[in-house]
Amino acid sequence: MTKHLYIKTFGCQMNERDSEIMAQLLSQEGYLADAAVSEADLVILNTCSIRAKAEQKFFSLLGSLRQEKQRRPSLRIAVAGCVAQQEGEHIFERMPHVDIVVGTQQFWQLPAILRRLEQGKGRREVACGLAKDFVIPPFQKLLQEQPVASSSPSKFVTIMQGCDNYCAYCVVPSTRGREISRPVVDILEEVELLVRQGVKEITLLGQNVNSYGSTNPVADKATTFADLLKMTAALPGVLRLRFTTSNPQDLSTELMQCFRDLPNLCPHFHLPVQAGSNAVLKRMHRKYTRELYLDKVAELRSFRPEIALSTDVIVGFPGETEEDFAQTISLLEAVRFHGSFSFKYSDRPNTRSAAFSDKVDEQVKSERLERFQSRQNEISLERNQEFLGKSVEVMVEGRGDAGLKGRSGSNHIVHFAGPDQLQPGALVMVTINHAGQHSLKGEMTK
Repeated sequence: MTKHLYIKTFGCQMNERDSEIMAQLLSQEGYLADAAVSEADLVILNTCSIRAKAEQKFFSLLGSLRQEKQRRPSLRIAVAGCVAQQEGEHIFERMPHVDIVVGTQQFWQLPAILRRLEQGKGRREVACGLAKDFVIPPFQKLLQEQPVASSSPSKFVTIMQGCDNYCAYCVVPSTRGREISRPVVDILEEVELLVRQGVKEITLLGQNVNSYGSTNPVADKATTFADLLKMTAALPGVLRLRFTTSNPQDLSTELMQCFRDLPNLCPHFHLPVQAGSNAVLKRMHRKYTRELYLDKVAELRSFRPEIALSTDVIVGFPGETEEDFAQTISLLEAVRFHGSFSFKYSDRPNTRSAAFSDKVDEQVKSERLERFQSRQNEISLERNQEFLGKSVEVMVEGRGDAGLKGRSGSNHIVHFAGPDQLQPGALVMVTINHAGQHSLKGEMTK
């Protein structure tokens, strides 16, 4: 019997991929991920706790589901992801209408948990353990059992999970566990399967992809992330290759040279800096200095001068002075990022910085964030104007209100007119004639 599934994903790209895997797992149990909440037999909220705002949005939505559960008692509600891992069975105390809580290493158990509940073996279940010897299941087999055309030309491929860096503000080690790399053979097999299903662009995904291989099974320990990039780039049908996210401390020259040597590696690099002050970086437990970061950027640009750089920045970390913040602005001016994700610092559970006493006033944080974002917007516009008159390769993603929409190798959204027969995944050349802060417009030339 067909059952209907609704999945809501909060937060990062890692969660997006986990949600896809959950949908694939449950499809074998007869669930179709095509439902609105009001029609679903199962609702999964895949959560993020890296920032307070994402967690607040999740709890607000979860609270609103109470009425739906009262209207339809047969509805199953599951909480997955980082908040599930963080809160465990306490979610039942706060939200008694929840049936299932599964953590980041345990969502593979969802089919078995649902079967037990359907057989009357309990009213609810929680599974939130983190194992030191956890092995990421070979979920590429799920794709093999579902040989249908992909609805998107771009897909994420998880290459690792967890993190060993223990930055002072970060929940990842406590919510996703220690760093674990997938075997090379599993990754390459998954990419090949996706390509056969019509995928053109692959993004390799992990909390710190630069350290891939250090936690592999023994047979794969000699494989660096640069090696993995080269093997993936060489697979037939991979027209574009990307990766995220990187830690500057592990950025090797070998990896940077891949931007020069691999034609299908897109000229875009997301390299989180978090702060421009050495004093703040040290308190954050980021194991690099601003000088090292700037040196890495210079070396990277020596191999691929036109590469587009983006970053993450935390404003108002405990103890941040006006002078510290000025150092972040000066780093922004020095690098001139094409874009950035910037946020006000917020305390997160089980992090060292939550116990720091010298918190920055909320009003000061807001004012600094506005200053940073205002200057970033100006630089983003100036950077985008550098594309005016140039022809860029664009991968079609679909049709929008003003014609076709696609993405350049530099990760810019590009709007342009084109024939209706152009399908997602098609590569076309577009000459840019308009630049905005967040996107480009142009005319198709090929």
